[in-house]
Amino acid sequence: MSNQLPDIGKISPEIFDELIFPHLGKRSKSVLVGPKHGVDIGIIDIGSGKVMAITTDPVFIVPEYGFERAAWFAIHILCSDAVTSGLKPSYLSIDLNLPLSMTKEELEIVWKKIDYECKKMGIAIVCGHTARYTGCNYPMVGGATVISVGEKSKYVTPQMAKKGDLIVITKGAAIEATGIFALAFKDRITEYFGEKFSQKAEKIFYQMSVVEDALTAASVGTREKGVTSMHDATECGIWGGLYEVAKASKVGMRIEKEKIIVLDEVEKICSRFGMDPYSSISEGTLIITCKEKKIDLLLRKLSQKKISASVVGEVIPESKGIILVQQGREKPLRHPRIDPFWQAFARALEEGIK
Repeated sequence: MSNQLPDIGKISPEIFDELIFPHLGKRSKSVLVGPKHGVDIGIIDIGSGKVMAITTDPVFIVPEYGFERAAWFAIHILCSDAVTSGLKPSYLSIDLNLPLSMTKEELEIVWKKIDYECKKMGIAIVCGHTARYTGCNYPMVGGATVISVGEKSKYVTPQMAKKGDLIVITKGAAIEATGIFALAFKDRITEYFGEKFSQKAEKIFYQMSVVEDALTAASVGTREKGVTSMHDATECGIWGGLYEVAKASKVGMRIEKEKIIVLDEVEKICSRFGMDPYSSISEGTLIITCKEKKIDLLLRKLSQKKISASVVGEVIPESKGIILVQQGREKPLRHPRIDPFWQAFARALEEGIK
């Protein structure tokens, strides 16, 4: 077993299995889905044919986005994991551990935006904690839990993909990496590619949510009636997300690289700043496995919501592995382990300081 924690980002599956998974408190029969690497939601049986889906994440506030835009991003990150259950978010518990530099006016902007987005999504804020402390700093300013309540027969998790399902990816690669770079390094992107390109790239920021993607997908039916699993491609991007679904569901996959959407803005920004778009952080990209009989309806419903999507492959037996097809040639798809976004972002910041 490795004795090393990662320099940055999520711990590895090996560290999770060694340190976290063996120590999960008291066992409970009501926990239908507990902590598992690659599965971002827990499922609790609350009786009467109902379940509660729970997910927890940091509250991520980046002042450089502007506080209103930063708050939009923060609440949509939190809810994007919740909706992959196929159940609509119902409740929010939030802890804000704010830096001393944050003003009352800035907090007001953040909180009113969180309130506004919660009202739009039908989420009640039920409890929390708000304070300023020394030692706290942006962007991680606390944590939050989103709770969804729904029918036991309808929830899905990344453990439910089945052989024969088709794989759909919304929006394409490196949505988050591109959206963040478009804002953080706007002047440089304008210099490299022009004002029109920069403005178009900046709009990608508001694609960094899978709330509408997932709820639209679930509306076609779940499990045997349609969508069998959903997973948002966060750290390590599409390659990481596909790998996690395959491992969680104990299946194989055959993925055709050329069928994955890569926006022009994504391709140019990732190339210029040295990021592989397929393994770069991509909040806003939803990986869906779905029964073939519902694929046309799924694509049509997503299109009606102006959400681009493509069928990129199929679920195959676990024994065949996770296969990536590129220009007609097959090779194993491996987990990237390290997301190239973080180093690229650090380099770009350093170049700006120089």
